[in-house]
Amino acid sequence: MELTDVPESSRRIAGVFDRAAATYDAVGIPWFQPIADRLVEEVSPQPGERVLDIGCGRGAALFPLAAAVTPSGHVTGIDLSTGMVAATQADVDARGLTNVELGVMDASAPSLPEESFDLVTASLVLFFLPEPAAALVRWRRLLRAGGRLGISTFGPADPHWVELDNVFRPYLPPQMLDARTSGKQGPFETDAGVEELLTSAGFVSPRTVGFHLPVLFHDVEDWYRWSWSHGQRAMWEAVGAEHHDAVRAEAFALLDTFRRPDGAIPLGQQVRLTLATT
Repeated sequence: MELTDVPESSRRIAGVFDRAAATYDAVGIPWFQPIADRLVEEVSPQPGERVLDIGCGRGAALFPLAAAVTPSGHVTGIDLSTGMVAATQADVDARGLTNVELGVMDASAPSLPEESFDLVTASLVLFFLPEPAAALVRWRRLLRAGGRLGISTFGPADPHWVELDNVFRPYLPPQMLDARTSGKQGPFETDAGVEELLTSAGFVSPRTVGFHLPVLFHDVEDWYRWSWSHGQRAMWEAVGAEHHDAVRAEAFALLDTFRRPDGAIPLGQQVRLTLATT
């Protein structure tokens, strides 16, 4: 797929993740993996099932799914970031997995045969898409009768995250969509709103599972490295070199006020898992 075939907003997001691919989920801060692990646990993949993991990234959900559906099942992972797919393919090859196939593809409109999967997962993906409702309709068509969908999104933000995001806000263009702040309005604001997205797309029996993910940074530099390793990288790039040092100093000063007596910096995130069937 040529990136010229997708909207400009999607190309921008793909570029961010291309640049983050080398360090994505690899800087020592458990974030994507525990979220994906809970999602996989809730969707309960079974041996022999065919699974599609949309926005597979570096494989946080992909690899647990592949382990669960063995020996006769199969997992297809797609991502719009060529850098993510290349890095994850190297991991697939290194693990010697024969039941995993990867492809560069737009999550909004996967070019895959209809009714060819038992399970579709998308961890921290849907809120990045220009038209989430239309994407869900297309995802439903990929599922066989009785197939299952499981997605993860973010619930209400920890107040400390809000304060930290406000440091960046004066420098961000209006169209910038940050995953943790997209839930402040629209369908991602509430559990019911996300469930309604799914039912409007033709899914049935939606249910929500929520949990709190604690995140612990050893120091401000720990947070800084982590903030460049995923989608928040786009916020740093929007700040630009001319304001970088001032924003970093302001963020560090704020993080210092969050410190525990042992010096560590705790933050947290409410995570929403939404599940449904066809």
